[in-house]
Amino acid sequence: MAVTPGPDVGTDLSSPLIMNRRTFITAGSASLGALTLGSTAAVADSTGRFVVDRTSLRTESDLEIVHELEPVDLLVVRATADRLDRSGAAYAPDRQLAVDRYRPTAVAGLESSAPARDLTDFQWDKRDQGVPEAHEITRGEGTRVAIIDSGIAADHPDLDGQVDLDLSRNFAPDEYGVGEPYGGTHGTHVAGIVAATDDGSGVVGSAPGADLVDLRVFGAALESRDRGDLPPAYWRETYMGDVMAAIVYAAEIGCDVANLSLGWTWEMRMDGWGKFWGTVHQRVGRYARRQGMVHTHASGNWGESLQFNRDETDSSETAGGLTTSATGPVGFDPETGTYDEPPHSPSTYTTHGVGAIDLAAPGGKGGEFTHDNVLNAIALPQFDDDGTYLGADYGHAWFAGTSMAAPQVAGAAALVASANPRYNANQVANALTRTAEIPEEYDRKYYGRGYLDTLAAVRD
Repeated sequence: MAVTPGPDVGTDLSSPLIMNRRTFITAGSASLGALTLGSTAAVADSTGRFVVDRTSLRTESDLEIVHELEPVDLLVVRATADRLDRSGAAYAPDRQLAVDRYRPTAVAGLESSAPARDLTDFQWDKRDQGVPEAHEITRGEGTRVAIIDSGIAADHPDLDGQVDLDLSRNFAPDEYGVGEPYGGTHGTHVAGIVAATDDGSGVVGSAPGADLVDLRVFGAALESRDRGDLPPAYWRETYMGDVMAAIVYAAEIGCDVANLSLGWTWEMRMDGWGKFWGTVHQRVGRYARRQGMVHTHASGNWGESLQFNRDETDSSETAGGLTTSATGPVGFDPETGTYDEPPHSPSTYTTHGVGAIDLAAPGGKGGEFTHDNVLNAIALPQFDDDGTYLGADYGHAWFAGTSMAAPQVAGAAALVASANPRYNANQVANALTRTAEIPEEYDRKYYGRGYLDTLAAVRD
């Protein structure tokens, strides 16, 4: 495996990555490397789980209800197809989503006892977006952002006090709770991009004044996937019904924004359930917007166009959502702040397509040069052989993916909502798209309405 060193701090980066429980690892003395984390969801039919139009049911008495999406007249149930057919119910099998294409590129690390230090010089994404200047106007105070993901490490030093645990919920098919990275580090990294604290150490998020809500949809796998020298990854499948329930709940509790770094695609139109699932996505997406909630989506990391793919559906089709492609620099130098190629240049892995993408945002280039990816907080869960959660190892890492681009938009939306408390969801989204521009030298298919300009949107 190629090793990409982090910043030179006079230490031996050839050592293996060693982290103890609750150890705080700082990037700089322990670079966790460049990981390309794909959020593409491979979809398969579930067994025994269905999403049902509640208005079509004559009785619910013999159904096991998993989630009740009351505002949109939907249920997620365990039942048999025969039972639902006899009742005349309108339904579709729930769809299982499995995180796919977790594509690491490089890692370098070592054990560290050094105190945390300011890492914002490495955050080209925040510098490019004018986030420090935007914070002179607002830090996102008074807003609430749901992170629908693998779980947030609420007591990571960069997220301490940022997560509302009372409102947080577990929608995953397991018995673990919230406020910990039970499903792996992905959700913590995403949460940090949105709202990591600006306390002078570690990293900063776009909207550090916002409150986060941990809505975990990916379950915990007690055994790490074998990924060689890379940090372990813990997650299990989720279901589309879990994701839809989390969106509805986020809207019900008054979230201003929900981020879903969960790009998915499947041949829904070909399997006979397309019309029903289309209705589900329309109801949920429109309800969220009516409640005043912007929802941001990762487009996926498989590098293909969604524009002409008429046989499949994807995460861009949830009504009212902002689907985000990824960009990143080449040759970023944190000491000088210069690049060989600008941060708005498209990433090769990003899914794209006119009509499918709403905005482009910094997600990292995805190559082996660490600094061209997105630096933020991570937390690696630990379990014993009996499945007891033992805590997490905290640190920072460079990731790349549309999973990192979507929360840039979510954080910007929180800033706009904070600066304009009377705005509804459409007005917040319009401010983001109105101030975005397509770079002259690049193709519109990568950008939708344009490249996110956080500072311009806040000033708009």
